Amino acid sequence: MVQAGLKLLNTGGLEAVTLRAIAAELGVKAPTLYWRFKNKQDLVDDMATRVLVDWAEASHDGPATDTWQAWALGYGISLRNMLLRYRDGARMVSGSRLTDTRLYASMERALQRFQSHGIAPADAALCLTTVYSYVIGFTIEQQAVLSPQGERDPRYTLAERDALVDAERYPLSRSIGPEVFDNYDVRFERGLRLVVAGFETMLA
Repeated sequence: MVQAGLKLLNTGGLEAVTLRAIAAELGVKAPTLYWRFKNKQDLVDDMATRVLVDWAEASHDGPATDTWQAWALGYGISLRNMLLRYRDGARMVSGSRLTDTRLYASMERALQRFQSHGIAPADAALCLTTVYSYVIGFTIEQQAVLSPQGERDPRYTLAERDALVDAERYPLSRSIGPEVFDNYDVRFERGLRLVVAGFETMLA
């Protein structure tokens, strides 16, 4: 059922994921799914949990010799890459109730890594949850503007901005060119580095 939900997600976005559509995909009657899921959100919770567990187990432990800063950057980049593999991936994960305790094994390893660099678990958890929130929020915005094929919504083009924003009244806003405005990878990594640098300053 979760795999059917992820298939529908990639085909039509989060709005296309319904218990009725899952039932049609599986060739069963919709009421037969209610023994497992009370509503759509229960299904989305399981979908989000599945992709996060698979990602956590496969990707982001990294070399033990990494600094905590390098590991946090890698964690954020890896999480965004995973979310972008799914249409509306960030919306799916945002606010979902995670249902698999295997995620705590990944969290435990992360906290141990920070602790090995002299950072208390509470501070490490604050750093990781802040990076996580930044990634989710950034990726929600990106996926709202860019289609899965990378096509930009015409309402959010540089030309549309330039047509609306008076260069004389707002010269600094108009000075932001395509190298930043159109390049989500650059914007994301610069922002992520600012987040991690902020924690480095706080912990110094």
